[in-house]
Amino acid sequence: MGITIKNQKEIEAMRRAGHVVSVVHQRVAAAIQPGITTMDIDIIARDVFAEFNAGSSFLGHMGFPGRVCASVNEEIVHGIPGKRMLVDGDIISVDVGAIIDGYHGDSAWTYGVGKISDEAAHLLAVTEKSLELGLAQARAKNRLGAIGHAIETYVRSEKGGLIQEYGGHGIGRSMWEEPHISNHGLPNRGPQLRPGMTLAVEPMVTTGRDETKTLADGWTVVTADGSLAAHFEHTILITSGQPEILTKRLPPVVH
Repeated sequence: MGITIKNQKEIEAMRRAGHVVSVVHQRVAAAIQPGITTMDIDIIARDVFAEFNAGSSFLGHMGFPGRVCASVNEEIVHGIPGKRMLVDGDIISVDVGAIIDGYHGDSAWTYGVGKISDEAAHLLAVTEKSLELGLAQARAKNRLGAIGHAIETYVRSEKGGLIQEYGGHGIGRSMWEEPHISNHGLPNRGPQLRPGMTLAVEPMVTTGRDETKTLADGWTVVTADGSLAAHFEHTILITSGQPEILTKRLPPVVH
């Protein structure tokens, strides 16, 4: 199956969904501090979704119980919001998916809680930079593999572990559409990118090895060696030039 080309009406709906995702992240960023629980983050998302008459892409999908995924420290993806209280030095990936008029937006960001270690700060910087470099390759006429190749080349140069069992995806009327977007590979492989394609690019990097395991809850994916993990993601639109980021970060909330 090829990557779906979106028409202008579909793109506008995805822009609106992406904006909702961005507002959730803006408010989560303002609230992250020691003492907040992962359920508190889920409630922030609930309130934003209600404000914009949006739905959660995750809630109820294959039985997932949260509106967002909240993955702490060694947790890579699919962490379930609950009573866990964040403490000084934690890092937490918050993955947000919103639905507007049947179309999805999806973005993950990893936040430091209070004062984090130099190792954790470096991990966050490397992972965010790898996303930036991957997106720079998301241009019309490039092959899909150029995205993962750019991510892998940079992460390996920084001695990071790179999660290869999970990756990005097409997105639109469904949260997960074709194709799978690997965070590694060769630049001349995969379909050629064309304007109107919408993709979610999401590198996941560790301070240790690449291997993962899934916890007994059936959802939470962690590093097999217990090392820290970070996860950054944007939904983008392929254009004739630089990609349009549909989940662009919003300015911090001013108190």
